[in-house]
Amino acid sequence: MSGEVAVRIVAGIVGLVVVVLALESAVITLVLPRGGNTRTAHLATRLTRAALTATARRTRPRRRERALALLAPIALLLMPIAWLLQVWLAYAALYVAAGVGDVWDALVLSGSSLLTLGFATADGIVVHLLIFSEATLGLGIVTLLIAYLPTMYTAFSERETQVALLAVRAGTPPRADEMLWRYKRIGNEHELGGAMLEWEEWFAQLSETHTTLTTLPLFRSSDPAQSWITAAGAVLDAASLLHSTVEDGPRAPAALCIRSGFLALRAIADEWALPYDPDPAPDDPIAITRAEYDEVYDRLAEAGLDLVEREQAWRDFAGWRVNYDTPLLALAEMIEAPSAPWTSDRPPLTGMSRMGRSSSMRR
Repeated sequence: MSGEVAVRIVAGIVGLVVVVLALESAVITLVLPRGGNTRTAHLATRLTRAALTATARRTRPRRRERALALLAPIALLLMPIAWLLQVWLAYAALYVAAGVGDVWDALVLSGSSLLTLGFATADGIVVHLLIFSEATLGLGIVTLLIAYLPTMYTAFSERETQVALLAVRAGTPPRADEMLWRYKRIGNEHELGGAMLEWEEWFAQLSETHTTLTTLPLFRSSDPAQSWITAAGAVLDAASLLHSTVEDGPRAPAALCIRSGFLALRAIADEWALPYDPDPAPDDPIAITRAEYDEVYDRLAEAGLDLVEREQAWRDFAGWRVNYDTPLLALAEMIEAPSAPWTSDRPPLTGMSRMGRSSSMRR
């Protein structure tokens, strides 16, 4: 076997493998209902984050927020560029394997075919089939992205509606105790059970959309002081307080909300390879201190809510919070969420390691 034939064989194998990998990445990201974070998505996000973070660190907070708001859109646009680049180089290797001139000629022919420009061509049935398939792939990737964007922004809009509504109920930034206090203040505390069921559904939708639409967790709210992750933290803490601290509170809806919430946050954390303990013990440490809890307990008592005995309430609250404490804080840190009590104002506890992917609840 001559050296030229060996080079053509190797080029053909490499080109075919890269085409398959690029197509697989695009299909997983844009087509599969339960997609996932591919290497291309991770690379696009990390490169964009590194560039924007390096720039944002030297700017004022308002400009930093604007820079961070560009992270998700730029990462989203980089993904099809990465796929098209892979296809371009892979088909250039296939054209070399098919005997199309030198490497430069193969690159020019691949670019012309991928972008359907048609100014370069070559003879041969195999080459023509490669040209047709490359043009189809290029158009297909662009078409899939165009179809993907409305789905992305519909999910974003539905998510942000609840986030904006929470500002009315829990303030900005959202606080769990503020939510319970406002419901009590307007004499509507009996509606808290219904609110927990609404947020249970919101968490279920969050789990579906934020594990399927790769960059959606990185899209920031239009209000710089709001965020989906701080809203999630406030609602989960409110549900935990209802179940542990408020006497005769809507415990069943609160428990369902908590479970729906921590399953959603764990699923999103899995997509981004964020570590957490999937089977924590009720007495494991949490990021909330006893002094912080006591302040909230006293405020709820001042609001006129009937409360459980303080020691028992703290133990039960910590037993619920431990189920979502680490994924909540890790996600808030990852997306650099705006500061909010008990969520983005502190880092996750160290020493947490993933022991599996079980989502069982130890309560």
